[in-house]
Amino acid sequence: MILGKKFENLYGENYIQDDLYGIKFNISPESFYQVNHDQTEILYTIAKDMLKADKNDSVLDLYCGIGTIGIFVSDTAKNVYGVEIVEKAIENAKENAKLNNVNNIKFFCGDSSNITNKKFLDKNIHAVIVDPPRKGCSDELINDLMKIQPNKIVYISCNPATLTKDLKKICEDEKYKVEKIQSVDLFPRTKHVETVVQLVRKSGT
Repeated sequence: MILGKKFENLYGENYIQDDLYGIKFNISPESFYQVNHDQTEILYTIAKDMLKADKNDSVLDLYCGIGTIGIFVSDTAKNVYGVEIVEKAIENAKENAKLNNVNNIKFFCGDSSNITNKKFLDKNIHAVIVDPPRKGCSDELINDLMKIQPNKIVYISCNPATLTKDLKKICEDEKYKVEKIQSVDLFPRTKHVETVVQLVRKSGT
């Protein structure tokens, strides 16, 4: 963590606001936000397309940050549940839901790696979005996802190495298969790339 322990607001609002496809987001200094605006719109559109949620689906958005992806897909889902460990980001997420009149989304402050099993086994989750930090998902989180058994998992990754590791673990019991992979260049002229993967549960599993 490169940030200090406290922030002092010297002038103006204590957040900045951005607009993605007509959705407004308040962003505090502690919160994560993609820096390439145009490519972020493409990235989230691809993720939403792979999710293919409908009005009967409950969606779990892990590492949800300020609620960007969850709010972006909320218009096609029945319910969305967002989980994020940064308390200020969760505050922003709740503000952003109100700001955009989104009423079918709830946010929980906690570590995605250990909150999943406790809170969501009884929620009948149909689809999961995972957008972890560079270290990828913990084994505990992947084990919990296998207990929840969503029909679809959309995995957004900024690190191909940890993405490969996690996909291998998710698919090792042959309940899930990789259906689509799409890369998006959010960081031109660098070696870094964002990758979106659609995993689907095999029929009969």
